Amino acid sequence: MSGLPGAGTSPGLGEASDLKFPLGAKFREPLTEARFQRLFGDAEQAPELLAEPRSSRLCRGWRRLTSACSGPGAWRLLRARLPPLRWLPHYRWRAWLLGDAVAGVTVGIVHVPQGMAFALLTSVPPVFGLYTSFFPVLIYTLLGTGRHLSTGTFAVLSLMTGSAVERLVPEPLGGNLSGIEREQLDAQRVGSAAALAFGSGALMLGMFALQLGVLSTFLSEPVVKALTSGAALHVLVSQLPSLLGLPLPRQIGCFSLFKTLAAVLTALPRSSPAELTISALSLALLVPVKELNVRFRDKLPTPIPGEIVMVLLASVLCFTSSLDTRYNVQIVGLLPGGFPQPHLPDLAELPRILADSLPIALVTFAVSASLASIYADKYSYTIDSNQELLAHGISNLISSLFSCFPNSATLATTSLLVDAGGNTQLAGLFSCIVVLSVLLWLGPFFYYLPKAVLACINISSMRQMFFQMQELPQLWRISRMDFVVWMVTWVAVVILSVDLGLAVGVVFSMMTVVCRTQRVQCLALGLAEGTELYRPLEESHKLLKVPGLCILRYPTPLYFGTRGQFRRILEWHLGLGEGRKETPKLDGPPDAVAEPVRVVVLDCSGITFADAAGAREVVQLARRCRDAGIHLLLAQCNASVLGTLTQAGLLDRVTPEQLFVSVQDAAAHALERLEPTGPKTCTVWV
Repeated sequence: MSGLPGAGTSPGLGEASDLKFPLGAKFREPLTEARFQRLFGDAEQAPELLAEPRSSRLCRGWRRLTSACSGPGAWRLLRARLPPLRWLPHYRWRAWLLGDAVAGVTVGIVHVPQGMAFALLTSVPPVFGLYTSFFPVLIYTLLGTGRHLSTGTFAVLSLMTGSAVERLVPEPLGGNLSGIEREQLDAQRVGSAAALAFGSGALMLGMFALQLGVLSTFLSEPVVKALTSGAALHVLVSQLPSLLGLPLPRQIGCFSLFKTLAAVLTALPRSSPAELTISALSLALLVPVKELNVRFRDKLPTPIPGEIVMVLLASVLCFTSSLDTRYNVQIVGLLPGGFPQPHLPDLAELPRILADSLPIALVTFAVSASLASIYADKYSYTIDSNQELLAHGISNLISSLFSCFPNSATLATTSLLVDAGGNTQLAGLFSCIVVLSVLLWLGPFFYYLPKAVLACINISSMRQMFFQMQELPQLWRISRMDFVVWMVTWVAVVILSVDLGLAVGVVFSMMTVVCRTQRVQCLALGLAEGTELYRPLEESHKLLKVPGLCILRYPTPLYFGTRGQFRRILEWHLGLGEGRKETPKLDGPPDAVAEPVRVVVLDCSGITFADAAGAREVVQLARRCRDAGIHLLLAQCNASVLGTLTQAGLLDRVTPEQLFVSVQDAAAHALERLEPTGPKTCTVWV
């Protein structure tokens, strides 16, 4: 920059100056936005043309569309939409195949009991949990970008789906159903669950078409973790009737957790001793095995499959002791072999389930995207959030044709896959082989499996979600606002319901962002002695404050919600109107505006965007400054903000010579205006 016109050396030691500069510094003339564009940009580009014309954006989009229709463009599109075409040619067969095989088989073994357990949570027969553990996993292997992600049945989604299914297809009040009536009720519930999967998949495909993968950022980490922790408590309470052998109707809607607890306590004397014993023994095995897998994950060659061991032991015990006939223990029964005939869900149900499909789609995408991002950061690769929308959308849409319920990535099996040595999506194929073998040949072995064991599997799988509460003390130390968001979301999920709690959490977290923009502090800046740096005056008493010059930094977006605060702060600092009397305490020393302000520099570097209301506020400020005899200078406006201000009529109030590329340039111009007897060429040292 020293080669610019007007560059020179620093003033001599004997020259008078209000600011101290380092010896040997070089100087240049201050750069306005217009002059910067002439020197470094398009010479014909005026400030009002900083924003890209819409016609140019349309032309660029048309060129991108036509290039995709060519041979190379179609191949690039195909590789983008089918990730195996990118990673399979680079697959390390010798190094990765064994790890993927072991991890896939391990996860598949867990999918079998867990899928049946989560099917009961969804209020559908257990075999449909096996279908949901097969088709979505296969589809995500072909379309997903998360190398370490395991998809299938997920407790939170099963709980949300089960609540919707119970509301759409309630059980008759009498409760005593014949075998045919029970089959008809189950068929209706399976249809409703499949319709929910179809609706949520269609919504995610619509979000993909609109490239709304960025929506995952609106479900912050505190919201997602509080949602899953609160849902885990719902799962625990909802499984109490199955643990105790109590045939209680499922409670839905707000306060369902407390209603279920009250019903269980009332019916506790009627609990089944046999099922209570089975539940206690199952938890006594599952919980320690889970703990061993966590504590010795580095020493174990593969995690201990406690679920499948428990399933086999319980099935053998029930068969040999005839617990189903002697003590009326509820068992899984016959699992139909093969696959169901594909059919389209009842589209007439879609209007009724749309309100339930939306939160299911959001939770599916949020949990899956956050899990994929965690492991992508850990293993140094990237994921495509929009491709994840496509993968989970197609996964839910196609699997619904085979009577599957909503599915997503799962916390427990993803962690299990990583611990077992999984490296790529190929592990999903081995997991599908295990589930397929159960569907085709091994299903009859689970006939005598007690449903109480599946309830215990549901509860033990919530371990990670419950332990998320251990992070609360650290979250309190890092950000108390995030801690409040976590607690509000968790309380809303527990007291109301999962979907309403999600809505409360999202709205509350967004409101905290808005409220934080309302509480910003406008900083008065001063020059650090011997440097070109402008820092807040409150940081040090050694910062130089030029009489008559006020340099202000407004560090927040300027929109309709902050325009009033912006006006009041500027009035206080500049002594305009009654603003100074209305605001007793602001940043800067008490004498920050003691002398009438003649020149004000507004540092716009913190204004990331401005809407129409905010832009008109700046235009009004320029008019009021001109009427009060205050020379207004704007510095470091980004192209978007400058374009908005220009469209609002800013250049009718100020000249292009009042728009500067940096605070240093604007301050140098202000010093020349305040010292007319000084040097004729104002300079900025570099």
